Amino acid sequence: MPETSGSTGRTPETHVIDFRAAEQLLSARDPRGAVKLLDSVIAAHPENTAARLLRARAFFAAAQLRPAELEFTIVLEREPDNAFAHFALARTYERQGRPDQARRHFRLAAALDPNPEFLKAARFES
Repeated sequence: MPETSGSTGRTPETHVIDFRAAEQLLSARDPRGAVKLLDSVIAAHPENTAARLLRARAFFAAAQLRPAELEFTIVLEREPDNAFAHFALARTYERQGRPDQARRHFRLAAALDPNPEFLKAARFES
């Protein structure tokens, strides 16, 4: 019999399936559905940074900016060199009307990865 997570009866394999399904839901523009699937994955595997990053993206897509900010922050505590997480957190701050915090993270993203989108957002010339 496969090992399950707590009282939910979910297996590690089921969590992988849920993660992949959440990716598909986010791609299909159903961020709330993605969040629902990822909640159980993260409850069982709170250390899973990939699941947290995906959930942060889903929160952002659903315009749930405070939960997105919290998830991106957790990702960056674990992976301070994650350029995408810095960029996404900056976009979150930007949407919240917090330009100084946004600028800092746009610049960190561009410094970590010279992706043209990151460089443009960083506005180093200003």
